[in-house]
Amino acid sequence: MAEAVGYTDYFVIVTGANPRLTKAIAEEIVIKLRPVRHPSRVEGERDAEWILIDYLDVVVHVLTPAARDFYRLEALWGDVPRLPLSEPSAQGLKAAASTQA
Repeated sequence: MAEAVGYTDYFVIVTGANPRLTKAIAEEIVIKLRPVRHPSRVEGERDAEWILIDYLDVVVHVLTPAARDFYRLEALWGDVPRLPLSEPSAQGLKAAASTQA
């Protein structure tokens, strides 16, 4: 994003199935990052269709599927390079679960 805009380096775009889930996702992001980062602002928590968490160099967008389809952030910023994020593998999750049992 730094090449396209001057106010942030990265956008993280996340989808939650419904407003309740988007709110839970946003809350968990803030909680998990609290030991090392504090957002400069959080917007959209009330309606929870699109929650924006601004860490200045990273802006996190948590959207419902309807909001993501409507605002189409990926299309709006389509010329900006994407960094793929890997999801934990099913095997990795199974291994972690078995060590905790």
